Amino acid sequence: MVHQTHEPAVRPPTGGGAPTPVAPVRPTRRARARAWVTGHWAGLAVCAVVVPLSFLVHLLVPSIPVMTTAVVLGILSANLPGTGRLVEGPWQRGLGFAGKKLMRAGIVLLGLKLSIVDVLELGWATFGVVVLVVLLAFGGTYLLGKAFRLPGDQPLLIATGFSICGASAIGAMSAVRRSKDEDTVIPVALVTLCGTLAIAVLPLLMRPLGLGPEAFGQWVGASVHDVGQVVATAQTAGASALAIAIVIKLTRVLTLAPMVAAAGIISRRNGRAGDGEKGLKLPPIVPGFIIGFVVLVAVRSIFNVPTEVLEAVTIVQDVVLAAALFGLGSAVRIRQLFASKGASILMAMCSWALIAGLGYAGVLLLQM
Repeated sequence: MVHQTHEPAVRPPTGGGAPTPVAPVRPTRRARARAWVTGHWAGLAVCAVVVPLSFLVHLLVPSIPVMTTAVVLGILSANLPGTGRLVEGPWQRGLGFAGKKLMRAGIVLLGLKLSIVDVLELGWATFGVVVLVVLLAFGGTYLLGKAFRLPGDQPLLIATGFSICGASAIGAMSAVRRSKDEDTVIPVALVTLCGTLAIAVLPLLMRPLGLGPEAFGQWVGASVHDVGQVVATAQTAGASALAIAIVIKLTRVLTLAPMVAAAGIISRRNGRAGDGEKGLKLPPIVPGFIIGFVVLVAVRSIFNVPTEVLEAVTIVQDVVLAAALFGLGSAVRIRQLFASKGASILMAMCSWALIAGLGYAGVLLLQM
């Protein structure tokens, strides 16, 4: 067998001199763009079909959030015999782009939903209780993940998603940690599963726990994972419950930037002790998309952003995040959820109960 070797091109010698190396021809910008489109268009085209379908399901059944439908459709596409091969073949690169790049764009736009003024109107006592619930939920969930021996960054990512803001927080933390894809998709599936259960279960507990509409809204805002799931759960108790639930939920989202920054500092410190010595690039302390998130929080807090702009940005964000969550869901394999005798699912249920308990304790504390 003849093995071909790739030698640098040389120009024939002139006048008996030594051959002159010729620089390799770099592809033009147009050629690179054409190659990118060729590799990604199929997966992104599927996203363009799934996102409107997710919105349609939400319109028909308002209790089902758009993001939940997108994740579920992604998981189904990866595990059904016909589409599973396409997910691993021609759709893969486009779906991977959606799961990473579009997720970061959605996190940036999320900042425009947050106003520091709204958070301060809650009062320092409420703000302190919400932050305490986030920290205890994060620490408790992380320890549960370690106790159940979940691999890699899964304990950290599950703790981040469950305690802060669901899949968006998982995407942000996985970016700064440079987590493996398999460590990211399982937490996304689990946060979707438990958030969906919350939509069905928490309203049933409102009366047995003796919660009025506002107290129920506080509980939902403090303990349900994703913003869409919070809306779907709190709206069952009326407008007053929904209003306070959203503000408390967005207060939890406000902790995303410092938590990710802390993870970035730790990752860089570990990188200097390990990979940094090998000349590998260290992870950033704060990724660019988190800076964008903070900038938009500042814009919303300082300037009077027109309602029309906020509504338009909300629609764009929902579209982008739905595509991102479909991409992430398409990387989930059902067998992974039941690996190690279903340890990840059991751990997620324990964490869900922990966060619901902490949120309820926070509500009781505020009523004292």
